[in-house]
Amino acid sequence: MAEEFHGAYYITAAAKAVIIPAMKSLLLFLLPFSLFAAPSGFVDITALNPSIRTEMRYTGPENFLGRPVNGYEAAKCLLSEEAARALVTVQQELAAFGLGLKAFDCYRPQRAVDDFVRWAKDLNDTKMKAAYYPDVRKSELFEKGYIAARSGHSRGSTVDLTLVDAETGKALDMGTPFDFFGPRSWPKSRAVTAQQRANRLLLRSVMLKHGFRPLEEEWWHFTLKNEPYPKTYFDFPIR
Repeated sequence: MAEEFHGAYYITAAAKAVIIPAMKSLLLFLLPFSLFAAPSGFVDITALNPSIRTEMRYTGPENFLGRPVNGYEAAKCLLSEEAARALVTVQQELAAFGLGLKAFDCYRPQRAVDDFVRWAKDLNDTKMKAAYYPDVRKSELFEKGYIAARSGHSRGSTVDLTLVDAETGKALDMGTPFDFFGPRSWPKSRAVTAQQRANRLLLRSVMLKHGFRPLEEEWWHFTLKNEPYPKTYFDFPIR
């Protein structure tokens, strides 16, 4: 019987054939669970600055699915600590103008992204089409990039938000609702009024100033440039 010497002990070829595959299976089983628990580097934005308003759309029916999304078990805006602290500096600057931020979505579990994908494949479910994608066929949502298998939100440093009156909480008019699928949601769209474009530009300018980069197809979407987890897509639920 073939044997190999490993330090102070021998392992037979037959034993290796059993042990090594078992160890590989154990590692493959345990590895994903590192993504299921919230890392210590994530915080609730309202714990850092309670004046930042939140309206977490995926916890309820007011979104393009028309129902709560898998993984959103609490209406919290969780972000990497780096992104959250940068957002606090944005809020502090806006306060001088009597304005503030309202977040619609922050960290997004991978299971929520998977829920989006399942919904997009069900071409019979179009109950929210008139409100969120009136000019786009549901069959084109993947092709046009509105739905994808992964989202930067799952890395923990992307936020969807708008500007509000700091005293009343009334949102500034941005020309389209949050999560509206179509060219009118592009920050530079000419299909909205000059005032609506100015509101978008104000949001974009202050976010850029404090280290966020925009998305050219969504006026509400920003990602911290120096995000701490650029390669990691987390899947812990929001609780």
